[in-house]
Amino acid sequence: MNLRIVGIGGSVDPGSQSGAALRSVLAAAQRLGASTTVFTGPDIAFPPYFTGAQLPPAARDLIESVRRADGVVIASPGYHGTISGVVKNALDYLEELRDDARPYLDGRAVGLVAVARGWQATVDTLVTLRQVTHALRGWPTPYGVTINSSMTHFDDDLTEDDGARDSLELVAAQVVSFARKMGTGSDDGR
Repeated sequence: MNLRIVGIGGSVDPGSQSGAALRSVLAAAQRLGASTTVFTGPDIAFPPYFTGAQLPPAARDLIESVRRADGVVIASPGYHGTISGVVKNALDYLEELRDDARPYLDGRAVGLVAVARGWQATVDTLVTLRQVTHALRGWPTPYGVTINSSMTHFDDDLTEDDGARDSLELVAAQVVSFARKMGTGSDDGR
């Protein structure tokens, strides 16, 4: 079974900590046998979404990747107690999946990661990510990760914080495990 996991998130800032955390989850998913695609930073800096909008090529790539995905990982920086506008806008583009046989994130495990400077902002951001995932008919993994970037720092996708690394690996394991149990992965190029 060829499992496809798509990562969405991060920020456009150089050295984005949420982007590095996202890549860390995807690297763990790859070690578990999944193929991964990431949309982060400038990859998701799309114009504001509206129904009927002319879709930029990068947004079409995101939509097609999610359409074929067995699982999704979303990582957002916490801005003012919620997800960033860039991440929310990228998720708004998933409205283009509304008429699919599996609309939005239906039938897909969704791992969630919130990164902010402070615990309150990380928790509030994670709660919002769960609400958005539910609204998009996704299955948030039981475990969600909150990372306080004033305490944990990533260089590329690596951190020396064993607790953060273990948490990110657990989210990857839950996304991959759910996708395998659902049996949605295939080699048919769907």
